[in-house]
Amino acid sequence: MAPEPQLAIGLLRDRNNSLRRNDAAQADENQENADSEEIIRMNAIYCRLGWLWNQSDCSKEVCVTDEGGCRTGVTFHPHWSNGTAGIRAAQPLLGEYNYWEIHVGNRVFGTSLMFGVSTRKARLHANEFKNMLGEDAQGWGLSHRGRVYHDGGSRYYCKPFQEYTVVVVGVLLDRRKGHLSFFKDGQNLGVAFTGLDKVEDDLYPTVCSTAAKTAMTVGRRQRSFLDLQDRCRHAVATSIANNISSKGTEKEAVDKLPLPSKMKCFILGLLTE
Repeated sequence: MAPEPQLAIGLLRDRNNSLRRNDAAQADENQENADSEEIIRMNAIYCRLGWLWNQSDCSKEVCVTDEGGCRTGVTFHPHWSNGTAGIRAAQPLLGEYNYWEIHVGNRVFGTSLMFGVSTRKARLHANEFKNMLGEDAQGWGLSHRGRVYHDGGSRYYCKPFQEYTVVVVGVLLDRRKGHLSFFKDGQNLGVAFTGLDKVEDDLYPTVCSTAAKTAMTVGRRQRSFLDLQDRCRHAVATSIANNISSKGTEKEAVDKLPLPSKMKCFILGLLTE
């Protein structure tokens, strides 16, 4: 039996309202994605960093590449794997905007390769194969299988990464809005998490893997300036880095500056991060 005219009109009105709400939600999501891209494209993140992986804050199944003091590369389970291993950066993320990229080798397979952020309270080793980053409230992670994890829960986020294929994973933390977004080979995957502006603990770039002999290297790292002093420090450090004859001579170059010793240490800290 056909619905009564008034009922049919009401159902049609509800359907139209639902479509409008969905369109509005999609528009908001598209705007958030555009905002993330705008931050990077318009160079809202200026300060290039050199943070390294923390050899003292990682699983025993992580081998850090330390060539010339540059701890930028890691290999998970260098022999064989019987669990999940992770590592955090040596420095916490500062400023309103932080963006970094992780270059992953072709050993993309297994239960989970994960990328994201964590506090110092998140564990970095498990004697089981699992999605460790985001297993509790201390981590926010993306798995190569396309799901995002936080506080023990997960949801679909993107298509799974192609196995045995190199990939570059970009991570953008917007502390002003509290958003964490991911990029895959330069493509914006959208906002994965919200509410990170309310997190009081320091946050650190974090990666983990269950797969044997997985290699990851951190590439581009940058953040917004903290204040005018930070901007000036970066300008001086950049000039020194562009003019020194070889890596490892930063201290010698800084020592020649006609500045107080504390200021020299302040500048050198950026060059050796």
